[in-house]
Amino acid sequence: MIPLNYLLKFIEEDAPYGDVTSEAIIPEDMEAEAVIIAKQDGVIAGVEEAKVLFEHFGVSVSVKKRDGEEVRAGEVILELKGNARAILLVERTALNIMGRMSGIATETRKLVEKVKRVNPNVKVAGTRKSLLRLIDKKAIMIGGGEPHRFSLSDAILIKDNHLALVPLEEAIRRAKEFSMYKVVEVEVESLEDAIKAAKAGADIIMLDNMKPQEIVRVIEELKRLGLRENIKIEVSGGITPNNIEEYAKLDVDVISLGYLTHSVKNFDVSLEIKRGSSS
Repeated sequence: MIPLNYLLKFIEEDAPYGDVTSEAIIPEDMEAEAVIIAKQDGVIAGVEEAKVLFEHFGVSVSVKKRDGEEVRAGEVILELKGNARAILLVERTALNIMGRMSGIATETRKLVEKVKRVNPNVKVAGTRKSLLRLIDKKAIMIGGGEPHRFSLSDAILIKDNHLALVPLEEAIRRAKEFSMYKVVEVEVESLEDAIKAAKAGADIIMLDNMKPQEIVRVIEELKRLGLRENIKIEVSGGITPNNIEEYAKLDVDVISLGYLTHSVKNFDVSLEIKRGSSS
């Protein structure tokens, strides 16, 4: 569950000094009933977050579709009942969260299913190409994908800019000495560096921006040297929904792509007021 204080920051950003429109025209004691509906087919996500936000402001919530369920356009996701001003205060933030998370979950589910049809052993993962980290990572998991690192604190991933400062073998040696509890992953762009990384004891090798034929060559050489069994292979860079199946056919463990968080479209959800009454 995403912490409430994290979610409330979005409300504070949207209404730093209150919702002046509602305060101007909606009676303070007016009650209302509303529904949030799906406007398209897909995988719904962000329901839990929307529920927590509405309930924090005293709105009663009835969940009709749960995170991870597939929905059809027109289906009701949440039913709301409570103070009209409170419903309108939370409306846009809740829809933004649900829209983004559902868009990510829907696209992740599509890609996971596409990959599994080709190779059931390959996992689909996101990346850190996101500022809404907690929301985006949870959405990926709801869609059936792997979140990858949540932050720079989770695991050691030695990238090209690290290697511009420290030689590959030295970087791996230092990383493994730093902590025996942290996974050590290394990003490489050549067969030579992949072999160096495997021999130096990397746990995961990320083959970055390599074409499928180049990846095949790397894996074949690692197998010939007896190194493939000891490592996980991740492929990343230049992977899209259009070519992901080509990578899934290979003997790899993980396919990671920033597309899941930097290019996915929002899922269309809407809040509709059904009735209102003053006490």
